[in-house]
Amino acid sequence: MVIRQSVQDFIDAGPLLDSDTGTVQDIKRLQDLLKAIEEPVSDEEAQALVYSFGPDACFGLAWALMHLIETAPGAMTAQYPKLPGPADFWTDRLNRRVANVREDESRLDVQ
Repeated sequence: MVIRQSVQDFIDAGPLLDSDTGTVQDIKRLQDLLKAIEEPVSDEEAQALVYSFGPDACFGLAWALMHLIETAPGAMTAQYPKLPGPADFWTDRLNRRVANVREDESRLDVQ
């Protein structure tokens, strides 16, 4: 599995911080690292990035991360792992979005 350096740098920074405890400098650093990742990400990168979700939205960075993950070619057919604690909110949301796409596609096939 090949992961680009920009993706690895973001992953190495650790999971997104809790909005209550992260400093402005910490949040800015994560934001810069996230912005440095060129879209689309590969399916392998998307699966690795899901472990970067933290306990909350981290001032919107979690939403940006989720949308970045969804740029992967297989994003709408992927199965994302269950994460411990509050971070599972994000992978659960990704999995529900995949399920919604499948449901929409099956409705279109019937018509």
